[in-house]
Amino acid sequence: MDILQDLKQRGLVQQITDEQGLTKHLEENLVTLYAGFDPTADSLHIGHLVPMLMLKRFQLAGHRPIALIGGGTGMIGDPSGRSSERQLNDLETVQGFSEKIKQQLASILNFDNGENAAAARNNYEWLSKMTVIDFLRDTGKHFGINYMLAKDSVESRLENGISYTEFSYMILQSVDFLNLYEKENCTLQLGGSDQWGNITAGMELIRRTKSGESEEAKAFGLTVPLITKSDGTKFGKTAGGAVWLDPLKTSPYEFYQFWINTDDRDVIRFLNYFTFLELNEIDELEKQLESAPEKRVPHLRLAEEMTKMVHGEAALAQAKKITEALFSGDLKDLNGSEIEQGFKDVPTVTFTREDKPLVDLLVEAKIASSKRQAREDIQNGAVYINGERQQDLAHVVGAEDRIDDKFTIIRRGKKKYFLMRFE
Repeated sequence: MDILQDLKQRGLVQQITDEQGLTKHLEENLVTLYAGFDPTADSLHIGHLVPMLMLKRFQLAGHRPIALIGGGTGMIGDPSGRSSERQLNDLETVQGFSEKIKQQLASILNFDNGENAAAARNNYEWLSKMTVIDFLRDTGKHFGINYMLAKDSVESRLENGISYTEFSYMILQSVDFLNLYEKENCTLQLGGSDQWGNITAGMELIRRTKSGESEEAKAFGLTVPLITKSDGTKFGKTAGGAVWLDPLKTSPYEFYQFWINTDDRDVIRFLNYFTFLELNEIDELEKQLESAPEKRVPHLRLAEEMTKMVHGEAALAQAKKITEALFSGDLKDLNGSEIEQGFKDVPTVTFTREDKPLVDLLVEAKIASSKRQAREDIQNGAVYINGERQQDLAHVVGAEDRIDDKFTIIRRGKKKYFLMRFE
């Protein structure tokens, strides 16, 4: 199966500028293609995974991907898909973000030596050298105002207002495509559906500046659909905010849980979008979903594939260990790092490292409203320390109850967890 056919069967193609021409181009050439990633934060999030994995899919099909980091455009701000201006960051901040993003891209794409090894580029390299006269005289003259106003990324912002800074973003992205076309023979740009206007603008700039008397310069564009969830909520968002690729911002356990909690209506679609599983294997997982939805086999496979891909085998094993411990209630085998991941969002109280009667601890941590209530809970078997029921009213919480000498987990009833942190 050729790459475009595979992408279409997975539902990963929204628009192609010239499908017949691109199909022939991919069949006859080792094609260099790119997708851009603006450094607007110190980490990419799972919304960036689709273009990242699209580059990977083309690489596996024998083509050469370029991950373009927008160190220049990131200082301007892309108006696409936004109703208001972005906050502008200074150069030092953007450069710091760019370096971290480059490392994350390298974890997915193969940057090793080879004919189709991926490359990372930063558009600050050429945009920072462009003078305002260069910008206006050599590039701006090719863009009619009416042409730019008709683009969705601009038109959708006119009512609420758009600055000239963001208005010019389309031209800068077009310069990127032209530069990569000239220097690296890059002939295909990938992007989300909101990038269609920017992509076609870049193709038009290449056509206007590089077409000769006998042959027209040829470049292509391909967009992927906007990822949505069946329940109407935004993909990649949780109650805690965005799901980041940086394990310090979103732990591997939280990352694993995000995917395992995918809605039944979305899980097969996400297996197609985000994993490299063969299509026939995904079909089998869909049959298992239909025959035994309670087993959540596709959800487990999705969570495993994504956590392993982004964070590695060891992090996946740790995420599964935490999940199993929380499900079974057997917490004593967890270490401090695993507790911090698994209990990140539960009520946490900090104590000094000294022995404390359990009754007093329950009251001070506001697990029980009074000593009387604490005693009743203990006697009734409703209090668990690190997963084990404790019914001794005289029990003193000491070093033997601390995991890694730092944490004690109290459970009241079936599901109410509290984390005691000792410093």
